[in-house]
Amino acid sequence: MKVRRQSIIRKLVAGDELRNQQELQVRLRDEGIEATQSTLSRDLREIGVLRGRDGYRLPAADGSALSSDSRLHAAIRRELVGVDVGGTLVVLHTPSGHGNALAIEIDAGQLEGALGTIAGDDTIFIAARSEAAAQRIAKRLRAIADIS
Repeated sequence: MKVRRQSIIRKLVAGDELRNQQELQVRLRDEGIEATQSTLSRDLREIGVLRGRDGYRLPAADGSALSSDSRLHAAIRRELVGVDVGGTLVVLHTPSGHGNALAIEIDAGQLEGALGTIAGDDTIFIAARSEAAAQRIAKRLRAIADIS
């Protein structure tokens, strides 16, 4: 069932403009598949689907898989608009609705010194192992995004 569901998700994302998980759930129901929000989140993460300004899309225009590092860099350049550090937390700012997509890529990219992320609509908290690690993470993300 999972393989079939993920195959249909790939087809739907490649062929339609889907802006959120609710739209995806409706389209899956039309295909005869019921899926919870948590199942969809897990499927989207495993497939590598990104959420951009125009909705969900596959990680590469040709549908081929990119390395998690390449996807991370592309997502950071596209989505990251600000970085702040407070102690062992790195706080990232994205356009509205883009926090979760970027957090998925950050988690997949396994940033050195990062323990994990918590994502909101337009903000991501990265828990770092130490204050020094938080500073290194922030510096790296700013450099990739080309922001001060």
